[in-house]
Amino acid sequence: MRRLLNGTGMSSSTRQRRERILNEVYETGHVSVSNLAAACAVSEATVRRDLRSLARTHPIELVYGGASLVRSCDFSFRSKSMRNIEAKKIIGRLAADLVEDGDTIFLDSGTTCFEMAPFLKRRRSLSVIVNSARLAMELDAPGLNVILLGGKYRPERMDTIGPIAISTLDQLRGYLAFIGADGLSMNFGLTASDIDSASLYRLAVRNAGKTVLVADNSKFVSPSLFKIVDFEAISKVVTEKPPGDEWTRFFASRGIELICQSQGIPQGQKGASGGAPQPRLAPARR
Repeated sequence: MRRLLNGTGMSSSTRQRRERILNEVYETGHVSVSNLAAACAVSEATVRRDLRSLARTHPIELVYGGASLVRSCDFSFRSKSMRNIEAKKIIGRLAADLVEDGDTIFLDSGTTCFEMAPFLKRRRSLSVIVNSARLAMELDAPGLNVILLGGKYRPERMDTIGPIAISTLDQLRGYLAFIGADGLSMNFGLTASDIDSASLYRLAVRNAGKTVLVADNSKFVSPSLFKIVDFEAISKVVTEKPPGDEWTRFFASRGIELICQSQGIPQGQKGASGGAPQPRLAPARR
């Protein structure tokens, strides 16, 4: 369906161009500044002005290099926990398989890392650094040592952020970090929807010995606004199914191990250990 704009105070060429951009966003879900500039025969600066104007009156989110339809304006823990539930459960199990007794790990406050909790309760002498009050309570189990970062509490997300959280985390080193993302880009890396989360998790990655990205396939479509880190900082990616040939080649070219649910295994078939089906490893090409 074609979207029309109110032409008040706007030239006909500007109105037509913005209608074209708006329809492209609604049809594809994501547009890039460079492609729009070439298609409309205008400068990238003009396209950016158009996108800023459209974002004020339409459900459009400005992201690195372009704009996307707003996935949801509700980033609360409760709302995010209702999205892609089965995918997150698969990722939680696969990611927890990377953790051994005696490890020290960092888990972000996202709902994907939250799905690791049931499996981590089986570990012994495990230390878990978190900025999520909800996750800290979930990890209340014998043999687990939970380190909860202080800071400004966000009740809708049930986590802590800000200078105090950053100062505390900056005193810790060498752990294995598990980080989620609100969006991903081959050029821009891992991204978050808010600057406070991006800042805290950027430090978490910097101080980690190794970092594992946990993200369902919906995050591979487009980036959010605030950068966390580049993919050079990531050693493994855990997702529920292969994210596509382009992403698979991208990870392989950078030596990033891709871990996802095995394909073609009949429902209920056990893995070699007699437990859940074994993950598929897409080995990195060095």
